[in-house]
Amino acid sequence: MEPEGGERAAGGAKGGVERKAPPTRCAVVTPSFSKRAARGADERRSPEARLAEAVGLALAIDLDVVHQALVPLSDIKPATFIGSGKVEEIAEIVQAQEIGLVFFDAALSPVQQRNLERAWATKVVDRTALILEIFGRRARTKEGALQVELAHLTYQRSRLVRSWTHLERQRGGFGFLGGPGETQIEADRRLIGDRILRIERDLEQVKRTRALHRTSRKRVPYPIVALVGYTNAGKSTLFNRLTRAEVMAQDLLFATLDPTLRSVDLPHGTRIILSDTVGFISELPTQLVAAFRATLEEVIEADVILHVRDMSHPDTQAQAADVRDVLADLGIDVEAGGRLIEVWNKIDLLPAEAREQLENTAARAPQAERPVLVSALTGEGTDGLLLMVERDITSGRTALHVTVPPEDGEGLGWLYRHGEVLERRVDTDGTQHVALRILPERVALVKRRFGAGRVRKV
Repeated sequence: MEPEGGERAAGGAKGGVERKAPPTRCAVVTPSFSKRAARGADERRSPEARLAEAVGLALAIDLDVVHQALVPLSDIKPATFIGSGKVEEIAEIVQAQEIGLVFFDAALSPVQQRNLERAWATKVVDRTALILEIFGRRARTKEGALQVELAHLTYQRSRLVRSWTHLERQRGGFGFLGGPGETQIEADRRLIGDRILRIERDLEQVKRTRALHRTSRKRVPYPIVALVGYTNAGKSTLFNRLTRAEVMAQDLLFATLDPTLRSVDLPHGTRIILSDTVGFISELPTQLVAAFRATLEEVIEADVILHVRDMSHPDTQAQAADVRDVLADLGIDVEAGGRLIEVWNKIDLLPAEAREQLENTAARAPQAERPVLVSALTGEGTDGLLLMVERDITSGRTALHVTVPPEDGEGLGWLYRHGEVLERRVDTDGTQHVALRILPERVALVKRRFGAGRVRKV
């Protein structure tokens, strides 16, 4: 099908390549709740910050935001969520600016969504629908696509509106924003239920496979360090900096969806597995939290969790609270110290005075709870971060002194593979004296390998 007007890209006569359709013109509407209406709403951040985040979500899916508005709200209307006067006002804007989609930044009931679409004569999507659409487009692996599809079908089954023609697609989003799913079709609940059961079986296999991988890693063993944080906090940039990988890292909400694992050698030789995870967001749809639980188990099982925060963002405190809420839902202790380290990222974007205040705040914190200031973009502070990770990982290890005889050429390499070598000294006859730290349960293994007479605790 050609675009309107029959235009083709330059050289299209040769290759038959059509121009991309222009992005959908979009209006973003964010309810601004009074205290009386705010029950269950996001009260941690200002209305302006919520609107800015909503616009960011729309831009993340290539919508052309031509209008954005805060709508004061004292009571939620059962029929349209907002008052009739505002409904009429937005209808005039939609018509005057030829808006093809309204993103309503709240959870709408099916009735509210349908009534607003009739009043505005355009497509309306709520917060859950748009986040699901973004996740659908970002998924790159079969596992990620299955997880998002499960969340989407669960959402669809509860609504009785919209089609689910995305099941006919091979890739891309889920049809909220156009394509062959424009026609309204009543979803067949039995078929959706069957599809959900099949996906759940496939994801159960994914869960078993991940469990096997974790078991095999524990036998090596390589400690797991998981990056978590609010979306766009800089997790993937930090991941790339620490691992020299090339994971997609953009100034874009939900740039990373599928989990990525890479090995990293810490300053004294300890090898870890670093895991980059999906970003969190306020009011993350419960369907997505449930669907991504298999992926998030990497976080649950992690030896150390790095909570990456964008300290240049005006709502960094609210974002941190949202992340802690999700971690708490997963049964993870969210207090700093223990296995959680706060990483205060993007210090390169701070003015000198604000940065000095952060440094003073961090310095006053107890040692076990002290955050690490870094710039993932420039690399500043990352060496100190790796040292702190190493400190936490090795804090429960046993210090040993091992004597390696001259004829045991493989002995030193064996110790490097199984422990953290701190120091070594070589006698004139070639005997090596090695100081190392090792997991307590592996002390017996060292004694069997070198003989109990050559191993002593320090």
